[in-house]
Amino acid sequence: QVQLVESGGGLVQAGGSLRLSCAASGSIVSIAAMGWYRQVSGKQRELVATIASGTSTNYADSVKGRFSISRDNAKNTVYLQMSGLKPEDTAVYFCSANALTSRISLGYRDYWGQGTQVTVSS
Repeated sequence: QVQLVESGGGLVQAGGSLRLSCAASGSIVSIAAMGWYRQVSGKQRELVATIASGTSTNYADSVKGRFSISRDNAKNTVYLQMSGLKPEDTAVYFCSANALTSRISLGYRDYWGQGTQVTVSS
């Protein structure tokens, strides 16, 4: 139905920058909102940023002013530009898409990527 593949994760020093990408593929008819979430081992997954089809954005307070979410609808891709990274940003980052597929009867559903590791060293 929908596959999401994240890329761009890795090891970066504190204060550095990193850009994550997530491309959606499959029998997609349309995508509404897309977003980024992160999870630390033993903790619940938390929202990082979301972006609606109309480009309206929402950020967690902890990343506001440092992270920027954007999307390319023609490529079904969402990006997360991360700057001023801190060790506490270390986590597995997941992207999500609320999408309608060729199976119209299912309506819009949430789909998730496999995650990409981001590690920030002090």
